[in-house]
Amino acid sequence: MELKVILVEPEYPINLGAIARVMKNFGVKDLILVNPKVSLDNEIARKFAVHAVEILKNAQVVETLKEALSGIDLAIGTSGLAGGDYIPERTPITPEDFAKRLFLYEGKVGIVFGRESRGLDNKELKMLDFTVTIPTSQEYPVMNLSHAVGIILYEIYKQQLKVSHPEIKDKLRKSTRDERERAVNLWARFLDALQYPKDLEKRKLYVLMFKRFLGRGFIYAKEVHSIYGPIRKATEILERCKNDND
Repeated sequence: MELKVILVEPEYPINLGAIARVMKNFGVKDLILVNPKVSLDNEIARKFAVHAVEILKNAQVVETLKEALSGIDLAIGTSGLAGGDYIPERTPITPEDFAKRLFLYEGKVGIVFGRESRGLDNKELKMLDFTVTIPTSQEYPVMNLSHAVGIILYEIYKQQLKVSHPEIKDKLRKSTRDERERAVNLWARFLDALQYPKDLEKRKLYVLMFKRFLGRGFIYAKEVHSIYGPIRKATEILERCKNDND
């Protein structure tokens, strides 16, 4: 697994330095900054990075989240706000559950953290495969950014320590984002052909929930490919019936 930490518009040099340090603590080297509001050369950031300055020096800077996700096979969002069943972009799993599912994943994984001031917005979360939320006290639920990064990386590292025998490594290839996105597009086309639900906004919600389902399941490539045929065939039948009736 190749793990990348993606920070969207980081604002404070202390947090940036502390994040670099905690990344090195848990063996993560790749840092991507999206439209940062603080310079990688900032003296305070480098001071708080301590012996992890090379992570700042080697960090990649991009303008958009879409650019940051280029080449990523699995993209995970983080949010301090959990949503209900009808806010799927904020329907989370815990860091521990996430790490248990992730630790055998073989691919490029991006963990996306939002701004210190307002986190990730719903539009950004919809670009990701699913969301992780750290359970906290309702009296003060929003965590410091660097602390959140540390907790999630710790949970991943803890699971990696349990993998001591190579024979338990998963031999099946996990699906890529492109493969899952193809399944999502086929599902959207199927719903359009079915004209269900009638409410277009609700139909979009069903598509997003399907995307979240595929992402959280860490589905294998073989499994996602098995989805293509039945959905495509059902869609073609519906479209043919509609054309015959027209």
